[in-house]
Amino acid sequence: MHPTLTLSGLEAVYDCLAETLDQAPPEKAELLLVKLALLLGQDLGDADRFSVLSQAALQDL
Repeated sequence: MHPTLTLSGLEAVYDCLAETLDQAPPEKAELLLVKLALLLGQDLGDADRFSVLSQAALQDL
């Protein structure tokens, strides 16, 4: 079982991401997200789980 965030924890993550994106130049936002995804993938330490989560992120775009 993977640890999950509480609703308030998820809101804090959302706020942090929004603030971080606001600090990046608009033309660098995509690069920032790619770098963040790679850092989080490394921290997760599970390429298969990262793949599942990547597919989940594609849903309802």
